[in-house]
Amino acid sequence: MAKKGILLVNLGTPDSPSTADVRKYLNEFLMDGRVIDINPVSRALLVRGLIVPFRAPKSAKLYKEIWSEETGSPLLHYSILQHKALAERLGDEYQVELAMRYQSPSIESALERLKKNLVSEIKVIPLFPQYASASTGSVHDKVMKLVSEWQTIPNVTFINSFHDDDLMIATFAQNARKYQPETYDHILFSFHGLPQRQIMKCDHTHNYCLKVDGCCDTLNDTNKFCYSAQSYDTARLIAEQLNLPKEKYTVCFQSRLGNDPWVQPYTSKVVEQLAKEGKKRLLVFCPAFVADCLETVYEVTVEYGDEFKALGGEHVQLVESLNDSPMFIDALERMARGKFN
Repeated sequence: MAKKGILLVNLGTPDSPSTADVRKYLNEFLMDGRVIDINPVSRALLVRGLIVPFRAPKSAKLYKEIWSEETGSPLLHYSILQHKALAERLGDEYQVELAMRYQSPSIESALERLKKNLVSEIKVIPLFPQYASASTGSVHDKVMKLVSEWQTIPNVTFINSFHDDDLMIATFAQNARKYQPETYDHILFSFHGLPQRQIMKCDHTHNYCLKVDGCCDTLNDTNKFCYSAQSYDTARLIAEQLNLPKEKYTVCFQSRLGNDPWVQPYTSKVVEQLAKEGKKRLLVFCPAFVADCLETVYEVTVEYGDEFKALGGEHVQLVESLNDSPMFIDALERMARGKFN
């Protein structure tokens, strides 16, 4: 009997922390039309002429701070562990492949392995809990373009998002409990940022997003595919697991690029404001990431930690990501088998 194919896809990481490899990674990442959604010519001039030449050396220094001689990039390390654990759970009935949207292992090579082994179907699981065109949408787009060139196309299905998966929510809550959230002055749910224009494009009515007060406070038929609304929903569900009152936590967004307005509030501004209010200890979740990476290990722990201390704060504690938690592997297994909470 033919195996069923499972394709896990995370964002990607440079092959090494060298400036050359970081430059190569950033070029592929930022030249994606779903990541920087502007005119292709303008995008090429911006990325290759301005962003990458200046950003690559700086980013390379940051990657060196988190790189391990034994395991390399933490994002790739934990992605490999997730891949291995899921394959063991699913057994011989499935062929599980791991790919990165940018760099290696590539989506093309993973799909070729599934094709070579004549899998009966392929389920694509982008490892992004909240849907965004620049992440999940880009993975779907790439897979469809590659598979469309095959002469024989098996049944291909996609996971759109799992922002409210109960096992994923429970894993983040479990990871936080050892830090005793109730002992912190404030808690941040810091999600990766997106330009406001990309958020607004998800509103196909063109009269709801950013025009309705509290438009992200609840998930409904209009905003159900909105990254920001799904992020707020994820934060609410984790907070409920931990019995956190609304005044105890803030949803915010990190990692801005360029001068265009991005979805707000910005994490850096929230950290600054909390320090001015006299808060001393912050606990930070990053629920847009299923594996610890530069944005969690360095941006939160080091950059925001240093900023907070410089303004009078004492400690910023990161709640580690899902990584290779058995409960998260349970969630992936359930998605792979087509069962949902």
